[in-house]
Amino acid sequence: MRLVIQRVNKAKVEAQKRVVGEIDKGLFVLLGIGEADTRKNAEEIVRKLLKLRVMADSNDKMNLDIKEAGGSLLVVSQFTLYADMSRGNRPSFIKAAKPEIARDLYKYFISLLVEAGVYVQTGEFGEYMNINLELDGPVTILMTNDPPDGGQS
Repeated sequence: MRLVIQRVNKAKVEAQKRVVGEIDKGLFVLLGIGEADTRKNAEEIVRKLLKLRVMADSNDKMNLDIKEAGGSLLVVSQFTLYADMSRGNRPSFIKAAKPEIARDLYKYFISLLVEAGVYVQTGEFGEYMNINLELDGPVTILMTNDPPDGGQS
């Protein structure tokens, strides 16, 4: 799995001209699911995400995780995080999970966050979305738990 995590003051996702997810202070997370990903991958990366200390403390130091800061998460599925540009200029997405598998893992990922007691909003899986962010910092983190062989096994 691959995550792009951005600390935000606010974030909003619209699909089909309606707001489907919106948060104030917290983390905006793009979630890419690869063809080799499993529930175990989701559990591992959720643990890392929940422990990520990028939220500001009272001294404006990146010292708090999302729960300690009382922040929210807005999670959007993003298969293009698995773009392969090794040949030519048009990206290939063959390393991304098939939609039916990705949808189940996306829902599982969200359920793990909710079970952990974090307020979570989402985008709409498989839909074209407009995303508005007010970045805080900016702070952007790339997180992955891809197999060492890049999912080729």
